[in-house]
Amino acid sequence: QLEFVESGGGLVQPGGSLTLACAASGFILDAKILGWFRQAPGKEREGISCINNADGIIYTADSVQGRFTISRDVANNMLYLQMNNLKPEDTAVYYCAAEGTGTSQDMCVSGASRRHNWGQGTQVTVSS
Repeated sequence: QLEFVESGGGLVQPGGSLTLACAASGFILDAKILGWFRQAPGKEREGISCINNADGIIYTADSVQGRFTISRDVANNMLYLQMNNLKPEDTAVYYCAAEGTGTSQDMCVSGASRRHNWGQGTQVTVSS
């Protein structure tokens, strides 16, 4: 099963942008679905954007729709999350994960509670 190392987090002002990166331990195409999740203080982990490697279908949570974009670099086994117009409520630790079955929507909506090789994540703090 793939493991990931997340990076790119930091402190940013509201309205700012960040790009998160996720380095995979192997070939990202070995997984069917890749996704970004986040966990805010005192809240459960939630899926925010997931991509199906087979057909490219992307699911994005309503809370970040139009602001966050998931992408992948297959040649370098990297997953990215471009985050624009950041809001204080985006403050969280961000993680990436992979699944071998299902759909991008299923992974994002239900995958947070399933077992994954969660990495250390990368902290994003949005504050003025």
